[in-house]
Amino acid sequence: MDWIPIVFVIFKLAVLGTGMFFAIKWHYDQGKKGKVAERRAVLRAAGKVVAFFVLSLLGLGLVTFFLVRMLGMDLTFP
Repeated sequence: MDWIPIVFVIFKLAVLGTGMFFAIKWHYDQGKKGKVAERRAVLRAAGKVVAFFVLSLLGLGLVTFFLVRMLGMDLTFP
């Protein structure tokens, strides 16, 4: 059995695991330092993004539905 893939996979897992550990630790430490106003601003911005995404998805669905109906395609399920 070839040993090079085994060594590289173990090395890759070790590097990625270490990177993930320090990334999570850094974000956790930053969250503890964060202020309430910053959290509210981030939550408000995230809510706006989610609302925009849902409205865009609804609009795309409606446009697709009316376009399919206008073209006379069959929308029935078997």
